[in-house]
Amino acid sequence: MADSKPWLVDEASSAEQRHAPATMRNRDAIVEILRDILPDTGTILEIASGTGEHAVYFGQQFADLIFQPSDPDPECCQSIAAWTKREAMANILPPKQLDAQAPEWDVPQPAAILCINMVHISPWESSIGLMDKAGKLLEPGAPLYLYGPYLRKDVETAQGNLDFERSLKSRDLRWGLRDVADMDALAARNGFSRESLIEMPANNISLIYRKQA
Repeated sequence: MADSKPWLVDEASSAEQRHAPATMRNRDAIVEILRDILPDTGTILEIASGTGEHAVYFGQQFADLIFQPSDPDPECCQSIAAWTKREAMANILPPKQLDAQAPEWDVPQPAAILCINMVHISPWESSIGLMDKAGKLLEPGAPLYLYGPYLRKDVETAQGNLDFERSLKSRDLRWGLRDVADMDALAARNGFSRESLIEMPANNISLIYRKQA
């Protein structure tokens, strides 16, 4: 991503509505994973929802679930609300302006937590906050789903991801691709174990964690 905000104004709609091109490219691949891990009922909390396009698409694909989108950026929260209104989504709650590092999360009890493309575009403290609150909010057996580019010691990093890493560091030295081993260790400290790692398009991966009893 060349810009600090990976979205564009959707010129075909309201000024509040944003469009993230990456969403169209990865949403179906993500949905295929979510079909296997999401519960049949309950509220799904999405952290760092961005434009809201994922939340709307997930709501369309999983009509029996309730989705709670959130984002620390007020412009993103406006975009989420605009997309929800445009698509008349009854199973998407109003967005919460929520930072992963916040000491408390004022959210409904989630049956699962999703976090897509946040970990590398935020300080490490945001990942700490995500795992800490997820560990406190989720019941045993509930999934925590992460998506994005990650580093692995036993896998050669794609050149595109190396270039992306340099771009991230040039914008904020606190940002950057995280190592899967570090995510696993952080998850374990908060009561999770990794269930699976799934290769995804464009050199991304899905990390699926489960809260332990």
